[in-house]
Amino acid sequence: MEMMMSSANQDKTHECLIKTTFEKLKEKMIDTVKETKKIGEDDPRRVIHSIKVGLALTIVSLFYYFRPLYDGFGQAGMWAILTVVVVFEFSVGGTISKGLNRGAATLLAATLGVGAEFLANDCGEIGEPIVLGLLVFTLAAVFTFMRFFPNVKRRYDYGVMVFILTFTLVAVSGARASEIWKMAHQRLTTILIGGATCMVISLCFCPVWAGQDLHNLIAANIGKLATFLEGFGGQFCISSSDDKDMSYLQSHKSVLNSKATEELLANFAWWELGHGRFKFIHPWKLYLNVGGLVASEFQQKIQPACVKMSIESGKALKELAAAIKNTTFPSSAVEIHLHNSKAAADELKNIMENFPLPTKADLKEIVPILVIASVLIDIIKFVEKISVSVNELSRKAGFKELKSTAITNDKQLLHRGTVKPVDDEVVVIDIVKPIDDQLAVDIVEIKMKNPTQG
Repeated sequence: MEMMMSSANQDKTHECLIKTTFEKLKEKMIDTVKETKKIGEDDPRRVIHSIKVGLALTIVSLFYYFRPLYDGFGQAGMWAILTVVVVFEFSVGGTISKGLNRGAATLLAATLGVGAEFLANDCGEIGEPIVLGLLVFTLAAVFTFMRFFPNVKRRYDYGVMVFILTFTLVAVSGARASEIWKMAHQRLTTILIGGATCMVISLCFCPVWAGQDLHNLIAANIGKLATFLEGFGGQFCISSSDDKDMSYLQSHKSVLNSKATEELLANFAWWELGHGRFKFIHPWKLYLNVGGLVASEFQQKIQPACVKMSIESGKALKELAAAIKNTTFPSSAVEIHLHNSKAAADELKNIMENFPLPTKADLKEIVPILVIASVLIDIIKFVEKISVSVNELSRKAGFKELKSTAITNDKQLLHRGTVKPVDDEVVVIDIVKPIDDQLAVDIVEIKMKNPTQG
């Protein structure tokens, strides 16, 4: 009886364990589906990119599907497939960068490898391994050291790495000279075919331009910075106990963490052809200058100083962000907002200069005000630098100039007036002018001297 009860309990335990396992698997599958859907909805270009990679791999796989191609290239067709896998990037610039790097590096390495093999063959059986070893050591060491150069690291690192690999494989293959020529030719041809396939598909089917992404990212970062400044400035007007959405305080974090993305996009954009509003030689480096100034401001000066400074600086940055986004010159409103910010800083400095010297007891209360004044001045300087960089970018990138606005009827009212003579001594002049978009009437009385009174 006891054995039967024990067996029944074990069966229930196993059933519960199996049920729990299936529930966990179901939850994981649901989470995976939700995450997949979210990734696709966040940027539908990711789905298109996956389709393009699949199409490129299908095309280069014809080296194995069709007998004539397989007979011509043999196992070397595998290099075309490997090229597609490692070269095809999300953006056009990334694909062109890797494709040209791989093609040029393979051509140069194959040529030098064949030359090294011929040179080693002339040195006899004893001298051949010594010569090849010295050449491999020298070129590998030199080109590896070249990877530490900033310009090489940024744009040609992948090509240098492919060169080292290809040269070493060709040099130490141990094949005869005639076989090396054939092997190098097949490998180079298949790599060029694979790279060309990637570049053509990337350019012709829903191209993703790194330059456009960089342009939008810089404009969005300046906009987030403006949102932070305006939101934090408005926070000074309410009490800390008020329940208010503080999500704007998190908007600056993505600005601080976007430096690596900006540099990567700028590098890829450098390789891209002219497209849309962007010419072939576009000043992409200036985008990094603007982005760097935006990030450094928040790393060092994270707390806004006062309401007026924050709001005016935020408005100025919004104008600059709109100028970059719309590829136009910054409007004159930027200078107005910067002037208002500097006026607020000067006012705060004057207050601090005229404030009586504090006692030791009051020093702790005065120090935060002094810090705010210093932060205020530094933030305004950073905003001015951003404005200068955006103006330089607009000028060198050939952004559109804003059309000069015609004088409106309201502005013309400033020059309109009526003179109503009342008597010989008083003249009433009505001057109509707009103040804050509202019409106001000022009555000015001018007493005229009676001519008879001398």
